[in-house]
Amino acid sequence: MALQDHLDGWTPDPVQDTGVIAAEPVAALAAVLDLPPTTPSDTDRLPPLWHWLQLLEWPARGELGPDGHPAHGRFLPPIPDRRRMFAGGRVRFDGALEIGAPVRRTSEVTDCTVKTGTSGELAFVTVRSTWSQHGIDRVVEDIDYVYRSGDDTTSAQTRRHAPVPTEPPSDESLSDEPGTDPAWRLVPDTSPVTLFRFSALTANSHRIHYDQAYARDVEGYPDLVVHGPLLVLFMTETARRADPRPVTGVTFRLRRPVFSGMPVVVRGGPATDTADTAAMTVASAADERHAVADVHFAH
Repeated sequence: MALQDHLDGWTPDPVQDTGVIAAEPVAALAAVLDLPPTTPSDTDRLPPLWHWLQLLEWPARGELGPDGHPAHGRFLPPIPDRRRMFAGGRVRFDGALEIGAPVRRTSEVTDCTVKTGTSGELAFVTVRSTWSQHGIDRVVEDIDYVYRSGDDTTSAQTRRHAPVPTEPPSDESLSDEPGTDPAWRLVPDTSPVTLFRFSALTANSHRIHYDQAYARDVEGYPDLVVHGPLLVLFMTETARRADPRPVTGVTFRLRRPVFSGMPVVVRGGPATDTADTAAMTVASAADERHAVADVHFAH
């Protein structure tokens, strides 16, 4: 059965969640990212994208599938043997979310499209979430997910035999680029400990991030998979530390998985066409663009 047949008539209603922006995850993520300890005076506002640790959902154990991911959910498409990938997104900020203040999140599916590629049929689903405080929409994000159906043996074999770089990428190609500034460069930690801590902070129980045997033997990956959102945070944080201006938006795309322990470097700098945007990448010896992001700053 074609993917579109499963998706016909799937029109989930929007959902609203309310709560309070908590301070505890801020200190916890700062520790995971190896940032200096924070104090109440400098954490009254969330840094960009740190809302991903707020209003989390914790399904009961019996509601999880064999991969550790929820088996059912309002915005999970009715595709058999679902496999999900965090593909990209666009986030706009109108000010920062205030820690300790009530927040309302409204989420809805804004697009669902089936496309056919070299690996078969894929369903592209975009979920928009609007975070509001004091009657103002502070964060509006569109997150793109890609779903495939069934036990795709061909894709699993391809992942299983994917080369894993053992050497860091060379910076020689950037010798004349703005990204050579050390402020725009980060060698992130992708160890299993970091992946485990980030999974806990984001309520992400997918086994590809902490169960090496499952990632290798079932999903066909050569090692644990680094979370897509963590790669985006690495890029955003590198740009934010180098430029003190408020971040007004982040556009990102994930192109190729990064595996635990793989030597990678986050690098970038001011875009050539505008001084208000930083062009960031996650690179390895195997691929110069595992992930890319444009971080937009206020004028």
